[in-house]
Amino acid sequence: MDAINILVAVNFVYSMFMNLSGAKKGFKKKISGVVERPKTYLQRIPPNVSALIILATGLSVFNIGTLSFENMDELIYYRTAGLLIYVVFSFLQVKSFKSLGDSYSQDIAFLRGQTLYSKGLYRLIRHPQYVSQILSDLGAGIALLSYTVIPLVLFLEFPLFMLRAMREDKLLEKHFGDEFLKYKKRSGFFFPFIG
Repeated sequence: MDAINILVAVNFVYSMFMNLSGAKKGFKKKISGVVERPKTYLQRIPPNVSALIILATGLSVFNIGTLSFENMDELIYYRTAGLLIYVVFSFLQVKSFKSLGDSYSQDIAFLRGQTLYSKGLYRLIRHPQYVSQILSDLGAGIALLSYTVIPLVLFLEFPLFMLRAMREDKLLEKHFGDEFLKYKKRSGFFFPFIG
C-alpha cells in the first residue's frame, strides 16, 4: 500500500465516522416527526449503491479492483488530484448534511417543523450533499485507480442521485410552495447558476 492509498484510507475512516453520526440522527427522524415520506425506489436504491461504492473503495485501498501499471510514478499527478478531490468533497459532504440540523433526514421526507434551509452551501446549490458525495467517491476512485468505483459512480450513483434530488425538489415545492420556487430561481440544482 502506497502513501496515497494510506491517505485515502485515513479519510475513508474519518468520513465513515462522521457519516455515522448523521445516520444516527436521520434514523431518529425516521421513527418520529415524518409528515410525508413518498414510497419510491429512490428511498433505498441510491443508499444501497452508495454502500456498494463504500465496499469497492475499501477493497481498492488494498489494491483489489484497481489498475496497476509498471511505472505508477507517471500517474502521481492524477492520483494526487483524485486524493485532493476526495478529501475536499468528503469534508463538504459532511458539512452539508450537518448544516441542515433538525431538517436532515436520510430519507426523502418532509419533517414536522422543517424549515427551508438556504444558507451556506445551500445558498448556491440545492443538493450539495449529493454533489459532494458523487465527487468525493469519484475522487477516491481516481486516487486509487479503481476500475470498480469509477464506473459505479458515473453510471449508477450519479443518475440515481439526480433522480433522488429531483424527487426531493418536488416534495419541497409541495410543502413550501412559493418560498421554494423563489429559492429554486436563485440557486442551482447540482451546480451554481444551473437549473
